[in-house]
Amino acid sequence: MTDKIQDPDPRMPYQLPFPKDAQEEIVIPAAIPEDERIWVPQAENVWFRPLCLNRSQGYWMNLLRVRRAGVLSRHRHPQGVHGWVLKGRWHYLEHDWEATEGSYVYEPPGETHTLVVPDGVDEMITYFQVNGVMCYVDPYGKVLGYEDVFTKIDLCRAHYGSVGLGEDYVERFIR
Repeated sequence: MTDKIQDPDPRMPYQLPFPKDAQEEIVIPAAIPEDERIWVPQAENVWFRPLCLNRSQGYWMNLLRVRRAGVLSRHRHPQGVHGWVLKGRWHYLEHDWEATEGSYVYEPPGETHTLVVPDGVDEMITYFQVNGVMCYVDPYGKVLGYEDVFTKIDLCRAHYGSVGLGEDYVERFIR
């Protein structure tokens, strides 16, 4: 056991400069925005709101909002995914659990699943951290398409340019 050195003034902020090449933090006070233009359309009645698009490490964090019941997509992840349900509920056809408001979900690498928003859910919002690639597949694993942090950035640039926020609006989320 080592002796802990007491901090003489624990309420004093750090006094030295941050590393020269450190990136700026991202702070989003209202993660669920009032401005509808911030939601990027992904499919009919499906949007995402970027929070962090990390191009150097290949992951993204976003809110997924769905305003329709039914099958959203069948996909697989080569890396782990974390989710936290903020509103509504959803489940995977391949499992017998349901993710409800307040639920945390960890999806292990290699898992393939079909996301379904059940009848009676007017709006579902889930925070997801997706690492690497999301591959859309048919029921037998044939790849039909994919998303990665770069396709997400491209969608954001096009959308923000078209709604008057400017293509560079996405830069605030890129690290």
